[in-house]
Amino acid sequence: MAEDDRVPPAAEELALARRALDAGDLEHAAGHVAAALAQAPTLPEVHETLARLGAAGGASAVDLFPLHHRVFVGTVVARAHLLAAAGHPAEGLDLLVAATHHAPGTDWAAVPWVTTPDLAERLDPERTARILMQVCAGAADPVPRAGRASLTPYLTLARNAVTVHPEHGLLLGAASALARRLGEVPLAIRWADRGVRAAPSKIGEVWLGYAYRSGGRNREALAALRRAVAHDPDDLAVYADIAGTLADDGHLDEALEWIDRALARDPSFDCAVHTAHRLRHQRDGDVAHLVALADFVRDHPDDTHEHGDLAECCRGRPWLGQVTPAGGPAVDVMRQVLADDHHRPGGPVRLAEPAPPSALRTLVTTAPGLRVDMAEVGDPDPREPRRPTTRQLWRWTGTTVEPAVPAPSPQACERLRQLAHPAWPHPPAAYDAAVGLATVDLTDLLGLLVHPPDAPPTALGRVLGGQDPVLWVRSVQVWACLGLLHHRTDEPWATSTRRRVLLDLVWGIEDWITEAALFALVTAAWVHPAVRPDVAGVMAERLADVAEVGRRRPVPIAVSVAHLALATPDLAAESRALAAGLAGVRPGDPAGRGPRALVRRLLRFLRRR
Repeated sequence: MAEDDRVPPAAEELALARRALDAGDLEHAAGHVAAALAQAPTLPEVHETLARLGAAGGASAVDLFPLHHRVFVGTVVARAHLLAAAGHPAEGLDLLVAATHHAPGTDWAAVPWVTTPDLAERLDPERTARILMQVCAGAADPVPRAGRASLTPYLTLARNAVTVHPEHGLLLGAASALARRLGEVPLAIRWADRGVRAAPSKIGEVWLGYAYRSGGRNREALAALRRAVAHDPDDLAVYADIAGTLADDGHLDEALEWIDRALARDPSFDCAVHTAHRLRHQRDGDVAHLVALADFVRDHPDDTHEHGDLAECCRGRPWLGQVTPAGGPAVDVMRQVLADDHHRPGGPVRLAEPAPPSALRTLVTTAPGLRVDMAEVGDPDPREPRRPTTRQLWRWTGTTVEPAVPAPSPQACERLRQLAHPAWPHPPAAYDAAVGLATVDLTDLLGLLVHPPDAPPTALGRVLGGQDPVLWVRSVQVWACLGLLHHRTDEPWATSTRRRVLLDLVWGIEDWITEAALFALVTAAWVHPAVRPDVAGVMAERLADVAEVGRRRPVPIAVSVAHLALATPDLAAESRALAAGLAGVRPGDPAGRGPRALVRRLLRFLRRR
């Protein structure tokens, strides 16, 4: 293999730094060293040049790397190394941890002075514990495998410190917390157990409980967490931890008892409120618990820390966290074409039942030239709107369908391509993300519904375009309708353009667009409590219409509309029962998870990235 003779950027910065050093221009040399450190934080030549700069600057060398607002990360790291060299390693570690939080995954701490056993002897054990706790505060629990290497030097520091101070309770607990995050669960259990034996405390028992829980030893975890409550009965976060662990272990009633105890002490305590709504939804599947949680989040924007309960409950559930996969003969034919490497059937394809216009258009786009015949359309005619509307997006000619509105502008297509996605954390998060479409014209938003742009040249786009264009088209339609929610938001809801347009789409020709428009209305109800009665009424009427038509002919969107109804705030009990029956969901069960295998694979793929 030929040697790459290109000069790396870090080497260029080092050359400029040395030139400035030779000229006595320490300030410019510092700037170039900081730039080199940001690009190659472990390169020996960078540290040699920094050492030369430190020697030239003497006692004031640290001041060549001042800390100020919006400071450059290379400056922070350079100052950290000089502080350590000047005999202030704890201050240096504080800065390295800050750099680690700023740019996780970079090997800021993979330098000899951090991992040498001597450092642990020079540091006060309590200060070391605080530094390890800072590292944990900015790290996921657990840290993904790909991000663990950059934190390994801190774990080495923890090992060295525990060796020097084997009976320091706080240090052992903090070291356990870091080890647990980095996948060293048996080590985390040993350290936390030693910590509580050396110095029993609430935080020590919490660390031990977390370590046991990570190891799947829930009985020991609960015992430790209950001891933590005995140390401090007023720490309601531990009550929530106990409740969560009990629920994971299948003891939901006991879990709710613990949450009720916490709420009796403080009804507004965020951890208890989040856990309570999650567990109550887990118990009976009623979306009202999740809506109440979303309301709490909206009304308490200054919670002490982030919670993932709402997203956890919505993940993978139809319309709460993702587009519901489409079905029907047209979709089946298209997937067969894709599975056969775009091999087209030899003759016309005859569909056993009417297909939504979006399904037909996606099929003929995926397999150009394919002839499609349909069985008798049935009664009522699915090619006609369910109610009189002021705008039509599709034009039927026999069994052929064409868009009835102009194509969107290239700018609108690009804006939507940046946002469209088949999954979201929860409906309010989807609403917030769609604000990026607020300036897209109404005509463009409607055009996007029937003229979906190609999937973007991203990992997501390639998966959707190559394996399931249906999911991409449905994602486009969902986000275009979410964009309608941000159209002329100064208008009162009852007489607004956005409501009027969405109702036209809801009652128009039976199509995937019907589902997308209903989801936009459902999302509006999640975000704006004042519109809930109106949206619940619309949903009840549309659901009843689907059920009535379904008694006379197949309705391809029926199951999806039923799931949308189950996601609707304040829907009447009789409508919820009807929706559960159409969706095949038993009363009291969560509203189904069952996405197709492709969607499951896609969402796992996206979460890994």
